[in-house]
Amino acid sequence: MICVVLKRIPKPRRASHPLSLAPPMPELFIKRTRFPVSAEQLFAWHAEPAALERLTPPWEHARVIRRTGTIRDIGARVEIRVRIGPFWRTWISEHTAFEEGRMFRDIQIKGPFARWEHTHSFEPDGASACYLEDRVEYALPLGALGRMVAGRYVRRKLDRLFTYRHEFTAAAFRS
Repeated sequence: MICVVLKRIPKPRRASHPLSLAPPMPELFIKRTRFPVSAEQLFAWHAEPAALERLTPPWEHARVIRRTGTIRDIGARVEIRVRIGPFWRTWISEHTAFEEGRMFRDIQIKGPFARWEHTHSFEPDGASACYLEDRVEYALPLGALGRMVAGRYVRRKLDRLFTYRHEFTAAAFRS
């Protein structure tokens, strides 16, 4: 069964002032890695109940508080407590799309970003290999001011996070 839910995203307008109420300009982060396992195997590993916890780097102060459903359930939610500097915030994500063995998507309902949409894609490369692509469309709060103050920091943090996740995943399939 294939079930994909698409959501039309309005085209953002550029803010004329850093504190403008215009929709924030989205940023795009992509991490893509080839794995020597089938797309179906890699997808199944990501669909396991504890996948999020094991893919969270040890230096990240984050813990799952509540979970409803699985990545296969459209509308399923995960509530996480994350530490941002000295403050703790609640991050709630919701699964919005799913295609067995190929992809799943989650969006931020509540959390530190003005916008967050994360698509996990598993693209076959023959029968026994695949590409894992993490594609994150995000926007920081406060528009241009948020990008100016925290843009580089967030991009470096995303790069470090997804590099860890992909390396951790590769190590899991080597053993």
